[in-house]
Amino acid sequence: MGQFLPCFKAYDVRGKVPAELNEDVAYAIGRAYADETGAKRVCVGYDIRLSGPSLARALSQALNDAGVDVVDLGMVGTEMVYFATGHYGFDGGVMITASHNPPEYNGMKMVRAESRPISGDSGLLEIERRAFEKRWERSGKGSTTQLDAYPDFVRHLLKFGDPASMEPLRILASAGNGAAGVAMNALARHLPLRIEPHLFEPDGSFPNGVPNPILEESRQGVERLMREAHGRGEPFDFGVAWDGDYDRCFFFDETGAFIEGYYIVGLLAQALLAESPDHTIIYDPRLIWNTLDVVQRMGGRAVICKSGHAFIKEKMRAENATYGGEMSAHHYFRDNWFCDSGMIPLMLIAQLVSKSGQSLGTLVGEMIERFPCSGEINSHVADVQGTLRKVEERYSDGKIDKIDGLSVEYDRWRFNLRGSNTEPVIRLNVETRGDRDLLREKTEEVLALVRS
Repeated sequence: MGQFLPCFKAYDVRGKVPAELNEDVAYAIGRAYADETGAKRVCVGYDIRLSGPSLARALSQALNDAGVDVVDLGMVGTEMVYFATGHYGFDGGVMITASHNPPEYNGMKMVRAESRPISGDSGLLEIERRAFEKRWERSGKGSTTQLDAYPDFVRHLLKFGDPASMEPLRILASAGNGAAGVAMNALARHLPLRIEPHLFEPDGSFPNGVPNPILEESRQGVERLMREAHGRGEPFDFGVAWDGDYDRCFFFDETGAFIEGYYIVGLLAQALLAESPDHTIIYDPRLIWNTLDVVQRMGGRAVICKSGHAFIKEKMRAENATYGGEMSAHHYFRDNWFCDSGMIPLMLIAQLVSKSGQSLGTLVGEMIERFPCSGEINSHVADVQGTLRKVEERYSDGKIDKIDGLSVEYDRWRFNLRGSNTEPVIRLNVETRGDRDLLREKTEEVLALVRS
C-alpha cells in the first residue's frame, strides 16, 4: 500500500498531519470514496484528535460535492461508526482516527453498507488510486445533517448483557483521555456497576501519553491505582482500559495484574458459549491452545483465521460465527455487524464475574496455569522473510502451519512468528502445556535464533 499516497496502509489510512494527511488529501479521499462505493448516504465520525474536526469537514465537503448526503456523528469511537452504518442502514461510514498512534497522526477507517470493511484489495487500493489521480466521476449537491447516535448506541450495547444479572462490581475504567469516557458515561447510567472513572476527559493532546494499554508504559497508571486500592483493602473487582478510539479494550485483575488479551478471548468465548453452546468461535493463530480448550469444553466449534480485522470479519460472515477474538484485544461480535467493540467485552466480563461468583483473577488464573504464554515479543531484524526461513529450517521436525506467519507445534509447546506489515519487525508468541520452565527455555531459544 502507499503506492500513490504515503498515508494509505494495508487496512486503513494513517499518516502525519499535515505532511501526509491534510484537508486536501481528505477531500480527495472523500471524492474517491464516493466514486468507488457509489454510496448515497454516509456517516462520518472523528475521535478526540485535534485535527479530527477539520479533516471531517474536508471529507464531508468532498462527499457533498459528489452528491452524497453526510450524517455527521461528531466526536465518537470507531465502533459507533460501525454501529451507525449498520443500525441506520447507511451506504457506508468513515471514522477519522489514528487509533494508538502519536498525537501528530490521524487517519481513516472506511466501511461499506452493513459495516463491511474497506481494506487492501476490497477497495482501498482503488480509493488510493482515484484520490491520487483526482478524476472524479460523480458530482452533485449533497446535504450534511447532525445526528446524536449515543442513545441508540447504548440501547444496542445493552442487548449484549443483562444488567439485572450483574452485581454492583467496583471497576476502575481508564479512557486515557481518549473517546471512551464519553461512551462509558452514557452506558454506565444503565448498569449497576460502580465505575471509577480515570482520565475520562477527552483531550487530543494526550497529556498523559497516547492511550495504548498494550504497551507497559501506557498502563502503569492503572496498575498503580489498582495495586494501591488492593493494598488498602479496598480492591476493585477488576480494571478496564481502552485505546484512543476504543475499538480495543484491556483488562486487569483485582490485584492490578494485566491480563493478556489471549485469555480474554477464552473468557469471552466461555461467556457466549454458556448461552449458546453450539455456536462457532473464530480465533487467530498466534496463541491457540487455551481457546481450543475452552471452546471444546463448552461444546462450541472453533475455526482458525489469519489475524487482521478484514480477514476475521470475512471469516465470521462465512461461518456465521457468534464471536471472533484476537489476542491483540480486538473482539468481534456477529450481532454487532461482525465488527469489533471495546464496550461489549466490558459487559460480558462483568456478567461472567457476577454469575460465576469468582474473581477475574481466579477465572483467568486457571487458564494461565494450564497454558502459560510469553506475551508478544518484538524483534527488529534486517530481513523478515530470511529470518522466517531460518527459523522454519531449524524447527522443521515440528508440525508447521503458515496460515499467518510461521506456526510450529510440538506436543508440549508451540510458537508463532510473524512479520509486521509496516516495519522490519518480527513478533514472537510462545505457549506451553502448563510448563513455565519450558516456556522460558523455548522463548529464549527461539529469540536467540531470531536475533542472531
